[in-house]
Amino acid sequence: MENKRYTLSKEERLSWKRYIDLLFEKGQSFVAFPLRVVYLPLEEEMAAPVSILISVPKKKFKRAVKRNLIKRQVREAYRVRKYDLIDPLTEKNKRMLVAFLYLDKEIHPFTDMEKAMTKAIKILRDKE
Repeated sequence: MENKRYTLSKEERLSWKRYIDLLFEKGQSFVAFPLRVVYLPLEEEMAAPVSILISVPKKKFKRAVKRNLIKRQVREAYRVRKYDLIDPLTEKNKRMLVAFLYLDKEIHPFTDMEKAMTKAIKILRDKE
């Protein structure tokens, strides 16, 4: 059995402007509260099967400390469950860009974030 590394490497983070623009231009979205998930399945070859981007609006959270806390929660929730999404994509040799946008005005406990992430990944798996 291959050894799975539950890390979030640089390749798994979506940072290339062209891909980000493409994602928000052509991608579809759904809500797994408190997250809005924008995704775009791709055919082209990328370093990682899934690249993610996490965004928390400055308008709702003025303090960077709070925004970073939420981003850490989302990142951690994704990191633990990422293979639920990566494995089926790798089998079909597909790639996906995903953006997690935080919607709420309050900070939720981590358990809520885990539930939302589990739901989001389940939906993404059905869509690919």
